[in-house]
Amino acid sequence: MKISAVKTFPINVGFGSQLVVKVETDSGIYGWGASGLSGRELAVVGAIDHFRGFLIGKDARNIDALWQEMYRGQYFEGGRVLTAAISAIDIALYDIKGKALGVPVYELLGGKHRDNVDCFASIRFRTKEELFEYSKICIKEGWKMLRLAPAEFEAEGDKELFEPCESIDTLAEWLTDLRKEVGTAITIGIDYHTRLTPPQTYSFMKRMPPGTLDFIEEPIRDENPEAYENLRKMVDIPFAIGEEFSSKWQFLPFIERNLTQYARIDICNVGGITEAKKVASMAEAHYIDLMPHNPLGPICTAATIHLAAACPNFGWLEEVNTPAQYMGTDAPEFYPVRPILDGPKYPVLDTPGLGVEFNEALALERTFKPVDIPRLHRKDGSFTNW
Repeated sequence: MKISAVKTFPINVGFGSQLVVKVETDSGIYGWGASGLSGRELAVVGAIDHFRGFLIGKDARNIDALWQEMYRGQYFEGGRVLTAAISAIDIALYDIKGKALGVPVYELLGGKHRDNVDCFASIRFRTKEELFEYSKICIKEGWKMLRLAPAEFEAEGDKELFEPCESIDTLAEWLTDLRKEVGTAITIGIDYHTRLTPPQTYSFMKRMPPGTLDFIEEPIRDENPEAYENLRKMVDIPFAIGEEFSSKWQFLPFIERNLTQYARIDICNVGGITEAKKVASMAEAHYIDLMPHNPLGPICTAATIHLAAACPNFGWLEEVNTPAQYMGTDAPEFYPVRPILDGPKYPVLDTPGLGVEFNEALALERTFKPVDIPRLHRKDGSFTNW
């Protein structure tokens, strides 16, 4: 079963963009994959163009060997652009192999541990009123875990502004009140999206009573594990880190030094199912649960469901289309066959392959327009993290 084509489909979906990849074989079986490097889809397309030259004619069943060739087949290995491209192709190869054997992808990973994959509600808000309203809607619909994603930016002309000290002062008050409102049975975390420094993170946590938060996600940037090691000594709640990591090697110090208590693995960035399974095993050996990053679309969701089904150390899967907010990333017009939520969980189905289909014809009709992430500034004009 030889690879006969590798096709790329950058598309605009909801408020963002996605890159879908199709791998075709000479047997007529094809597979779908997706990359996770949001806002840089065209860079990933360029990387796939390089890979295509040696992938055509290779046996699509040799997934791990092809992973090694894609990763090590250049002098400058790795990096987020290359591993996003590898991820998409790797996921598509698993889809092909599952379809060829007539089994769901989780069977290729050792079988399933669970019949359902629990999700957490990703709640984006700008005001206290939105925070309370969206949280209560999700709780009423049975969601027991909320991951809060604040977006309380000010606008000044064509710039969006973010001041860390003002933010932590405001959010500490809102979160303290939210905990009082919803009680202790709900798990609450917050994603600060690398917008803080270590002392700002410490200051933020000290402004709230113990038990207000159950975890904090990526408060600072991840390039320096030693910075997280120092912060780990100051903050006494779990960290959730890893959505930007592009290999098992990048995860390694955070797992081995217990710098993260939840591995925020992104299957479309880390190197696909092949690499994600290895990270999951490393995490299991250190009693760390997976909390996968999943803001993209149905292919990422489906691939992650299979990973979650096959791993003993799974916690929750991120879901951005909740009863409170619909982000439109599942895009039924593009994905006529896709995972469907059942309350706050996804059923683990036995459909061969991933269990996703993509509307290739519609993608070819549409003109793709690159979508950039916000660029935040401080009030003094300097640039800061989004």
